[in-house]
Amino acid sequence: MTRFIHDQFAKDYLEELLAPYGEVKAPRRVSGEMREIDVWFAPNSDTTSNLRTLGLLGRIAQTPILIEPFRNAASPDEICDCLLKLLEVRGELRREANRNQLKLAPGAIPKLWVLTPTASATLLEDFGAKVDQAWLDGVYFAPKNFRTVIIVIHQLPRSQETLWLR
Repeated sequence: MTRFIHDQFAKDYLEELLAPYGEVKAPRRVSGEMREIDVWFAPNSDTTSNLRTLGLLGRIAQTPILIEPFRNAASPDEICDCLLKLLEVRGELRREANRNQLKLAPGAIPKLWVLTPTASATLLEDFGAKVDQAWLDGVYFAPKNFRTVIIVIHQLPRSQETLWLR
């Protein structure tokens, strides 16, 4: 159950923006202890080019994603909880692939996008998150196998491209 108005607004907002382009589940339950992913999205194969109209949001939604938006600065514990959800989803997908005797394609594993209004340099450093020159300011990538990106909203350029996330 969502406890805060911002959480519900963020889920509804992202769900409405992404729904025309693919399958959205907001929230999506994960196994284990009762946990919910704020937004899970998998793009339709025929709409990925149309996602560009959403700017940075469309760029991140080109592949399956989990989005965890925060109203206040995300703490290390909150980011770890998000990582745990991602790992549980990855485990579910791997088990399903094994049951069906299929190999899990790396592109089928969603990427986690943590949206936080602000983040300290220490927090980003502690998660190994670094700027990728191919992306905008404010977008920090954790090491590859973590499949996690932290977007620091107040560091995003004020432009049309970032409007849907700011």
